Order: sequence, then C-alpha cells, then structure tokens
Amino acid sequence: MLSFVIPTRDRPSQLARTLRDIEKLGADAFEPLGGAEVIIADNRSRFPVTAPKAIAGRIPVRVLHRRTNEAASARNACATEASSQTDSDWLLMLDDDSSPTDARFVEELLRAPDEVGAVCAEIRLENGRRESGGLPEVPIGCGVAIRTALFNRMGGYDPSFHYYVEEYDLAAKMLLAGYRVAFSRAFGVVHRKDESNRNMDAILRSLVRNNAWVAQRYAPDGVLEWVLDETVTRYRAIAERERAMSGYQTGLNELRETLHAQDRTPMDEDLYDRFTGVSAVREHLSRVLASSDGPVCCLMPTGAAPGKNAWAVRRVLEELRIEPVDDPREARTLIPATISPGPMLDACESLARDLPRKRVIAGWDTSRSPVGAIV
Repeated sequence: MLSFVIPTRDRPSQLARTLRDIEKLGADAFEPLGGAEVIIADNRSRFPVTAPKAIAGRIPVRVLHRRTNEAASARNACATEASSQTDSDWLLMLDDDSSPTDARFVEELLRAPDEVGAVCAEIRLENGRRESGGLPEVPIGCGVAIRTALFNRMGGYDPSFHYYVEEYDLAAKMLLAGYRVAFSRAFGVVHRKDESNRNMDAILRSLVRNNAWVAQRYAPDGVLEWVLDETVTRYRAIAERERAMSGYQTGLNELRETLHAQDRTPMDEDLYDRFTGVSAVREHLSRVLASSDGPVCCLMPTGAAPGKNAWAVRRVLEELRIEPVDDPREARTLIPATISPGPMLDACESLARDLPRKRVIAGWDTSRSPVGAIV
C-alpha cells in the first residue's frame, strides 16, 4: 500500500489541485503496490479542511485535524495512521502545493532493494527550473517516498525543527541505521511553490539554527567546529542576499542558546562523507576526470551565496591533485559549484547551452537508478 502524506494549512485551493493531480493518475496505477490512500494533516487551518472521501473511485482520503500547527512533523501523525490502519509500505511525502507528474515512480519503489529506505524525486518548479535543496542522500520534503515502517521506527520528523532541515536530520538517522537514500530521475514531482505564507526572515531563522543543529548532532569531532563555522557563514550570505538579516540574527541567537542541548550521535568519517555528499562526488569525479589533462576545470558559481556543499567538490579536486582555474575561458571542464541536485542539474544544462565547446560535468552522478548501483 502507498500512502500519500500531505500536511496543509489555509491553502484549500492548492490542496484541491494536488488531489486532482493524484486523481488523474488513476487508481489502477497503484495496484502493483497494493493500492493507494491519501492522508491529509490539517495544521489547524482557520477553516477546517474538507476533502472527498475518495478520489479516482477507490483511493480513500482521510483528514487528520491537528489541535495545533505541527508544521512538518504533522506528517508523523499521518505515518502512524497509515501504519495502524492500512499496513502501508511506503509514504509518499508531498506538500499541499506539490504533485507527482506521472506514476513511473511506482516501478522504482517496487524494484528498490531493502537497503534503500527512501527514494527522492526530481522536483521541478512550474517555470521548469528544479527545486533547490537536498544532497545525494538527503531528500526534499515535498517529493520523497519513505518506507513507512522505517519512518516510524526512526521517530519521524523531529518537531523541534518546525519547518526546514528536518529531512537532513531524518536522513542522518537512516544512514546511521544502515539504510541508503536514493535519487531517481524517473520519479518526477512538480512544486507549484505557493509563496503566500513565505517569510524570508522566518525561513533564515530556521535555516541557520536547524542546519547547525544537524551539524552538532552528527558531524565527527574532528570537523565539527569547521562545519558550524561554514554553516553560519553560508546562511549569513544568503540572509544578506534575501534582506533577511533580522531573521538570521534571531536564529543565530536561538542557536547559541540551544546548540549544546543537542544530543550528539557523531558519524564516523566515512559515513559523514556519504551524508554530506563527499562520497558521491569522489566516486564520480575520480572516474570522469581520470584521463583529463590540465588546465582541467573551473568551479562555476550558481548564485550569490556558495552553493550547497560546494566545498565537497573542492575537497575531492584537492584529493585528485587538480587545481581549478579561476577563468572559465582557460578551462576545458566546467563543474557547477553545488551538489544540491536541482541547482546542479540546472547549472549543467545552462553551461552546456551557453558554452557548447566546454566539457560540463556534474559533481555527482544522478543517472543511476536506485535499483542498481547507488552513489
């Protein structure tokens, strides 16, 4: 059984559209998984959510009305409901403004080996660009399928995160438990990204605090101080760009008060390399750059702030004894300075179009199926 999990608050039109999009796929598409259901968590909307009892004839819909706004952790109640009521195998996490583009992901879930605890979607915005966020083994919450039993065993999303970065915390727990997280380009999700409730000060407050919490919980002792410094510096640059310094400073103050209250379960270096994407970058670049001669590459910026974990690409190039050049005109190979899958793929396509005589490569291989070798 597949359970669609959708938290929502005060966006009835977006929720209705998501339900219509699921209905368009048809109930038959999910029969190989034993059928499907939709579980909606109403995060105390001003007007309680109403929904049809079923869509596409035989996909039941249930609404769980939460007494408070539980934010992302409202998904936990949906997962408990799915496990207790229908013996669900997979939770497909959506936002109320995101929808699967087709049902190809069903085959990916059926073929996923037991060690794959979650399968991440390739998420596109309505303008065709891809969603930001995530890492090779870290999903984006509006488009990921997670094994139901594993999600519940890991305790679901930590409510203290509220919104943002809760996926990183859960992914870390999965990796520590011996599971893998896979990225599948056969799993498509569109994110309409409703901006009506987006407040950049609130977002930056959460981003700097929550990312540092994750570092404090899981970074090995030898790199913890560096990771915390890099996190604070990165989100300051983003806050300056977004004119959200007030929220950033609030988050930084909260971080100072809460950092040492985080329970540490530090990963060993090899596992932390997987979690941060270094392993995926190392496997890919050591293979594709093996026969290159210099000047080899130029790391191409993807925005005003450093790209997500761009340092991982630089570290691997150092390991390979490759010194990137600063001027792309002098480089044979161009590599986007980010390993977040969406911006990385967008940048590769843009660079290949604008500089057709250059060799453009991603920092890690996104083409592999979760049922084959997993990077």
